Amino acid sequence: MPTYDNVRLINNILNQYYVERLTQTEIAQRMDLSTPKVNRLLQQARELGYVNFVIRTPFQHLFDLESRLQAVFGLQEALVIPAVGSTSSSLLNAIGTVAADFLLEHIRDGDVMAITPGTTVQAVVQSLEATRPYQVKVVPMLGAIQGEIESDMNYLATNMGERLGAKSYQLHAPAFVDTREHGEVVRSMAPVKKILDIARQANVALLGVGTVDPEASRFVQFTALSAADLKQIAEGCGGVGEISAHVYDVEGRPCAKKYADRVIGLTLDEIQKIPYRIGVAASAAKALPIYGALRG
Repeated sequence: MPTYDNVRLINNILNQYYVERLTQTEIAQRMDLSTPKVNRLLQQARELGYVNFVIRTPFQHLFDLESRLQAVFGLQEALVIPAVGSTSSSLLNAIGTVAADFLLEHIRDGDVMAITPGTTVQAVVQSLEATRPYQVKVVPMLGAIQGEIESDMNYLATNMGERLGAKSYQLHAPAFVDTREHGEVVRSMAPVKKILDIARQANVALLGVGTVDPEASRFVQFTALSAADLKQIAEGCGGVGEISAHVYDVEGRPCAKKYADRVIGLTLDEIQKIPYRIGVAASAAKALPIYGALRG
């Protein structure tokens, strides 16, 4: 352990360095020490735990939450944005802007990017402002969904390709078919298999996270499931969320297999094999689906 005299010397240096804001050279001159010795004592103080740093930026609670998410779930990176405005559209615009900037910082020429449909991914695409063309490929990982064209799979892939100056593909198949047998037939068709094979080679995935709530879920809208079906998904197998039309439970395990067999797209296992996966979601209704997705 350092002696009293040594601790006293270190304390004197710490006060001059952190409180008086003197440089190491100025401290050395004042105390008749060498600059390397001042530097060495400052380093020793940090190693001994004499110095604690407290950062208090305006959004520090969000940054702390990001660090906790990374530590708990083993994430490479996490971004938590503040609630903006009082409408869902303002929140979507905010998360779209942040996620678009994040995406542009992380994609590289030569990447193959597979994407899911949905309003959150739509917000990301609409916020993309590339400063140069990207030599990447954008490919759907799910068939087309009936409804609003702006959040449809093929529309989003094409729009993203245009905004990035990249090559895009379209998957000309429905996202959901009536039976498992129909699914096997459609997935085996050469044009469909070709696009799904490209998606399987993706090294980047942009994923929306959905709910299985009958009132709000896009999954419900495009699959036309009955109330009994939804009850079975939520209660029978414990489904809490969906990614690319595949339902999972709170631990992130695939469930509702008889519905998954009717999906025309990549499976959750295939999505998990994509090396770099970016999930985007927001709102209290997505809390449990996000948790399940992070666990899985």
